[in-house]
Amino acid sequence: MSFDEIRKQAISEWETLQNSPKPRILLGMATCGRAAGGMSVFEAVQKELSLRNIDAIVTQVGCIGLCYAEPLVDIVKPGKPRICYGSMTPKTVPQLIEDYLVNDNPRPDLALGTIGEATVEGIPRLFDLPFLKPQVRIVLRNCGIIDPEDTNQYIANGGYTGLVRALQMTPVQVIDEIKKSGLRGRGGAGFPTGQKWEFCHRASGSPKYIICNADEGDPGAFMNRSLLEGDPHSVLEGMLIGAYAIGANEGYIYCRAEYPLAIERLNTAISQMKKYGLIGEHILNSDFSFEIHIKEGAGAFVCGEETALMASIEGKRGMPRPRPPFPANAGLWGKPTNINNVETWADAAVIMQRGAQWYSAIGGETNKGTKTFALVGKVERTGLVEVPLGMPLRKIIFELGGGIAGGKQYKATQTGGPSGGCLPVTLLDIPVDNEALTKAGSIMGSGGMVVTDQDTCMVDFARFFLTFTQSESCGKCVPCRVGTKHLLTILERITRGEGKPEDIEQIEHLGQLVKSTSLCGLGQTAPNPALTTLRYFRDEYEAHINEKRCPALVCTELIRYYILADKCQGCLICARECPVQAITGGKRLVHVIDQEKCIKCGTCLEVCPRLFSAVIKVSGQEIKVPEEPVPVIAGKKGAASSEVR
Repeated sequence: MSFDEIRKQAISEWETLQNSPKPRILLGMATCGRAAGGMSVFEAVQKELSLRNIDAIVTQVGCIGLCYAEPLVDIVKPGKPRICYGSMTPKTVPQLIEDYLVNDNPRPDLALGTIGEATVEGIPRLFDLPFLKPQVRIVLRNCGIIDPEDTNQYIANGGYTGLVRALQMTPVQVIDEIKKSGLRGRGGAGFPTGQKWEFCHRASGSPKYIICNADEGDPGAFMNRSLLEGDPHSVLEGMLIGAYAIGANEGYIYCRAEYPLAIERLNTAISQMKKYGLIGEHILNSDFSFEIHIKEGAGAFVCGEETALMASIEGKRGMPRPRPPFPANAGLWGKPTNINNVETWADAAVIMQRGAQWYSAIGGETNKGTKTFALVGKVERTGLVEVPLGMPLRKIIFELGGGIAGGKQYKATQTGGPSGGCLPVTLLDIPVDNEALTKAGSIMGSGGMVVTDQDTCMVDFARFFLTFTQSESCGKCVPCRVGTKHLLTILERITRGEGKPEDIEQIEHLGQLVKSTSLCGLGQTAPNPALTTLRYFRDEYEAHINEKRCPALVCTELIRYYILADKCQGCLICARECPVQAITGGKRLVHVIDQEKCIKCGTCLEVCPRLFSAVIKVSGQEIKVPEEPVPVIAGKKGAASSEVR
């Protein structure tokens, strides 16, 4: 069967599905949806349909990006728009099915929006929501829309037309198309993709390999996972195009074992591709043959570095090696190898589908196209976003993300994961692209974006990420192995209130030394959290060192809890809830916290009735309180105050 016939059949099936006389229910069942309770919702849907004897088509789809509203359930009634419902629970499912499927009440109060051109009164279009409207969905265009386990749905929506086009061109022409698009690697370094392919194409040696780096290890990052779970064929098509361009007949997807659903859907996709002749010998009746293997990684963060990744595929310990030689000349098993990350391969597929000129019109002057980001932290709307490169950081956080959760004050955004830097409020209008972020001391990385608020201690924030990178260092080179350990030791000392004035200069000197002398990208970027927090939040470091005070009231050794005599009503609640019995005092007696026993857990502050607000949390100061329980002062009432900064 020719590809034209395959595509014609796929489109026919897709149109038949869209016009099905049966109602359709689509559930967001990527890892994020499942983590939010999606499986229970899925079971509730099946149970309710069975009880009511409703014949419906139930489909699992990937993540559309609205993580803050998971679990998501979409319903399509025959002849009516697809309606997306958010924050579903097993309890709301029966009522929704009765109200909408049975009684034709679309429940606007539960709906997030409609998908498609048609509308329903009282329900906005989903892609007009503030979270989605500014986005330009290229890589994520199919995620949450199609069934990721049905190849026909991908083909019906333009899938593999990029491969067909590539096979009608010469490898050099394909490489030129990618170069004209301006696509740069989405894994962190931002190197021009077409140029990278060209190096490998020209390299002597055989066989040649391509690799998809899906070893996404940044805390809080889920861009690659969501794409693999929601639209695996876009990545696989990109790999086929890249393999044809450089002359490779074998490739690997290196995916961490902690992504079981992504691996499952990749295996399903590859199996289906074989049925259509999209993989294996003589793909689509051409002279091009290609096989893909999936290698499961053990979760080492350093294996995101390309030479460590290749060592792991070869069965060796995942440790980087010096470059040159670069992988394009001597990579996997010493042969020419091209490595791109998940998003880069998916971009390559859509570029070949729609053309370099179309793609290069999106984004900035030197940063073409879009970038996906995992927007997490202290924002109202967390989720997966895809925006044109160059969009201001402010717009991403305050327009898409809805601003800071709880109406609190913005403090900083960390881009680029544990190896990235922290950007303060003065840099909110920075364009999010490779050059601007690097100039500010951060990196784009693979797309992590962690937002912090006024309650975040930037010294402790840097300590947390140094803890991660130090433990993930492979230990091969001294600057990284020893330097990150010393940096972490200094930060730990500062957060304990044992910092010295000279520590600031030590962090700056040691951080630059580790960056400039480490063997691989892990060590070369590991000091970024410490260096940027020191650069933009030096006053917090000085408060910790000089005043033994944590302005954000986070560092345990620098905070204390007190019970105010003029507000305590002797209700016994805090004494009962204290896990270490550090609070003494009886009924109608002012309670006292034993500072020697107190473990700074904050339970007393949490349970003290707001009416009293007798417990306060302070740093860098002593509060005068009774040393022993005394009678409650008659007629006194608490005021709403709990923290003194």
